[in-house]
Amino acid sequence: MAQGRGALPPKLYFRIGEVASLVGVEPHVLRYWEREFRSIRPTKSAKGQRVYSRRDVENLMRVRDLLYSEGFTIAGAKRKLQRGAEPEAKTEAKTEQAEAKAEAVREADAADTTMRGVPAETPPELRQTLTALKTEIEAFLDELGG
Repeated sequence: MAQGRGALPPKLYFRIGEVASLVGVEPHVLRYWEREFRSIRPTKSAKGQRVYSRRDVENLMRVRDLLYSEGFTIAGAKRKLQRGAEPEAKTEAKTEQAEAKAEAVREADAADTTMRGVPAETPPELRQTLTALKTEIEAFLDELGG
């Protein structure tokens, strides 16, 4: 039933029978794994048949290896797959944080270039907070004065 563990055929989409053959499991196992693993989400064709993307098939092969070759339980395989995705997510989050900090510095510098008494090496978040506070105080003083 299984074709071996070589490369996938040069196709973008696969039907459930093809996927079952490629992965080496019965179609009902694939349907069960779909419910258990969020990374496997085939679409439905106009006729209602499951259509798997290459990524779905690759994920199914990884699940098969974790369960059958490496001896993981379903819960263990889920954790392993989630941990595998975390480094990429953490890297993206760090990049977004760095970009946000740089933007905060630019905004603070643009808003007020005369932050007297605040050292240049002040962290961007603190500079932004101080700038916002200064703006609020100035607005409050304007209201009092006039």
